[in-house]
Amino acid sequence: MKLMFVLLLCAAAVCITCEQPPSDEDWLELHTPQGPVRGRRDPNADHLYAFHNIPYATAPVGKDKYKPPLPAPVWEKPYDAINKNIICPQYTLQLYNLKPKNSVEQEDCLIANVYVPDTRKTNISVLVYVHGGGFFGGYGDFLTPKRLLKSKDIVLVTFNYRLGVHGFLCLGTENVPGNAGMKDQIALLRWVQKNIASYGGNPNDVTIAGYSAGSMSVDLLMLSKSAEGLFHKVIPESGGNLATYTIQRDPLEVAQYQAKLLNFTNIDDIHALEEFYRTTPLEQLYYTDILSTRFYSSALFSPCVERETEDEAFLTESPLSILQRGSFKKLPVLYGFAAMEGRGRLAFFEMLKPKMNQNFSDFLPNDLKIDSEKERREVSDKVKTFYFGDKPVGEDNKLGFVNFFTDVTFSHAMLWSVKLYAEAGHKSVYLYEYSFVDENAPLVPPITIRGADHCDQTFAVVDSLDEDLASVEVKNMKKTIRQIWHNFIKTGKPVPEGSSLPAWPAAGAARAPYMSLGQELELRHEPLLETRTLFWDDIYQKYYLQPIPPPERIPNSRIEL
Repeated sequence: MKLMFVLLLCAAAVCITCEQPPSDEDWLELHTPQGPVRGRRDPNADHLYAFHNIPYATAPVGKDKYKPPLPAPVWEKPYDAINKNIICPQYTLQLYNLKPKNSVEQEDCLIANVYVPDTRKTNISVLVYVHGGGFFGGYGDFLTPKRLLKSKDIVLVTFNYRLGVHGFLCLGTENVPGNAGMKDQIALLRWVQKNIASYGGNPNDVTIAGYSAGSMSVDLLMLSKSAEGLFHKVIPESGGNLATYTIQRDPLEVAQYQAKLLNFTNIDDIHALEEFYRTTPLEQLYYTDILSTRFYSSALFSPCVERETEDEAFLTESPLSILQRGSFKKLPVLYGFAAMEGRGRLAFFEMLKPKMNQNFSDFLPNDLKIDSEKERREVSDKVKTFYFGDKPVGEDNKLGFVNFFTDVTFSHAMLWSVKLYAEAGHKSVYLYEYSFVDENAPLVPPITIRGADHCDQTFAVVDSLDEDLASVEVKNMKKTIRQIWHNFIKTGKPVPEGSSLPAWPAAGAARAPYMSLGQELELRHEPLLETRTLFWDDIYQKYYLQPIPPPERIPNSRIEL
């Protein structure tokens, strides 16, 4: 089974536009700390100049490919910042193709794209958009919110970061310390601080936003001491720092597990294991079935908790502990998810139905620790009854199927964070649930339930090919959502004073109030998804499994496939 259907599920068709050679007046040359850079007018958004393929850092290669990023290059002659379709090495999977046409995969893949409004204004707000892809796929320009820049008062930055085993192998050694992909993201933010003024942006007014794994990333960045001071507002779209996908529970076990899948047997010798990963080419490590093995509600390679001794560590403490202690910068956050995050799983309903009826405990999140098999069955039965009643998983309780995957993958983790943020004294978390549905859109079997799916709010913000052909309702919704995002980027509030939109106060520990972003905007004061959230609160209070860093010494272990 291809597990990845819950990891990104923000996939969109990729269009590569055939472009005419630019004329001299289409170019814009800027002088930056790296050297002179030449961008050209965006052929698909004439209000912007696009600067592609700018190296914001240098990725180590060969046996050093898991180390933190190195400084970016500099130059003296003008650098033509044109798109070369460079992406980081990643999985090639039949179910979801996250690669653009004519893409070039290379280990040194750390490039940024900067979209600069055609304006004389300077010192304008900056939006850094982090791509999703389950930490195993995607690239900087996978989705771009260029229409958000119509007002010409925002500079947009997208970028690549290392993915999968390349970005998130975590052995806690000098050569493989862990979190290379997150350290890439910090390197990008440092590059923004140093360079963005040359592109017209204000380094003291940076908003980081992301969807799916990008959402998890920006929510984690807010907790990382190494990222403090590099940004000022945060927009996580469908993915939180407490999600089961976000942090590896045991990074050594994950590394051993994949190595054994690839027929490497000396997994208990840390030196041998490290040498295996350092010398094996990445294309061999991107084993195409790695996501089809154990977990239905989690990934393998994702960020990890590093050892305290690591230099330049991204995270040395679990997100839950940091939230509970309140030891993070309390920046304005626009925080939310779609009402039916699990709806996309209906495409696999017929395949999953017998598995869920046969052994539902396989579907419990992997961030639960239940040692007793008897107790695990009891918890499993309790969860199954909560969502499906006393009937088998079947046609008449498909909504329970959708709600289950919505909660275990995205919604509960984000609502848990909201509670902890508020309890830590954070008074600027603006909570929403996105529920808008285009009633005229056809339902394509086997998706037989209408509802807002994973990252649908992202698709309301970013550009779409058929946007000009959309219904009046869809156009109005997109306009409203973009206005909210624009307000937040500019002011730190989704609805500032004087706006025509409904007033939107910050959420408290009860996970309310929140804004329902549906056919109409409605501020609601009851706790969001209260019954379902309290149900999981009780389970996690008893069984939460804290993530651990890689150990200093390798215990004897056996990894069962």
